[in-house]
Amino acid sequence: MIVITGATGALNGATVDHLLKRLPAGEIAVAVRDTTKAQQFADHGVEVRHGDYADPASLPAAFAGADQLLVVSSNDPTADAVALHRNAIEAATAAGVGRILYTSHQGAAPDTPFAPGRDHAATEQLLADSGVPWTSLRNGFYAHSLAWLLGPWRKSGRITVPADGPVSWTAREDAAEAAAVILASNGEYDGPITLTAKAAPTFTDIAALASELTGRTITTEVIPADAWVDTQVAAGQPEHMARFTLGMYQAAAQGFFAEVDPLLSTMLDREPQTARDILNQPPTH
Repeated sequence: MIVITGATGALNGATVDHLLKRLPAGEIAVAVRDTTKAQQFADHGVEVRHGDYADPASLPAAFAGADQLLVVSSNDPTADAVALHRNAIEAATAAGVGRILYTSHQGAAPDTPFAPGRDHAATEQLLADSGVPWTSLRNGFYAHSLAWLLGPWRKSGRITVPADGPVSWTAREDAAEAAAVILASNGEYDGPITLTAKAAPTFTDIAALASELTGRTITTEVIPADAWVDTQVAAGQPEHMARFTLGMYQAAAQGFFAEVDPLLSTMLDREPQTARDILNQPPTH
């Protein structure tokens, strides 16, 4: 039995969809906070269980009988993500789960300026200490984030950032499909693995791509961090969220997202989507 948490979210929901193409529905269960949002999986014969990291008492039944458990990382920037992940890992260990898989992030490290990267590193240490076989999916930075990280460049003709550096922008859809491949392999991949697109363009490179695709001159402007935060706050973003996002740019500038790995294309048996592909998509409103 494969149990997947967070399946009502975009990432692991897509992983379930891909798994259903590879395995019988009876071999898959989802553990979600709100079971009413998982009806589409029940309709396909997938067992739907209630499980909430913040409610440890709900987790033993949610994880029961799992040969493999895919633990989705918390996406709440205000939560104590490591404590939530610890609850899941401890429950999985107690339930006798055969392997824990975890949706981590490229550049997971204790010293990264990107706060989730520090949480991922701490969670990977919890996994290593658990005594249970584990796989950490270090996904590249999700490319759909470009839609808001680049700001209103289509209108202004300018990408304004507080720091510049290479990022291996990776489509969330590709990462979800790779997770299904890994789960279906039944333990072929062990420990931390890096899943990225095949290039890591800087924001300056992104501006050049945008210029090429639009036929306009798009430039990149790097401004001081505090000035950038002030512009975000002036545009209506809470300061703590602006500083949270600032860490991403600073981590990029320090090279935390620069690594690229061919493993994702090997798993997918095709080329992953690129930053050019993402930029070429029609803007959403």
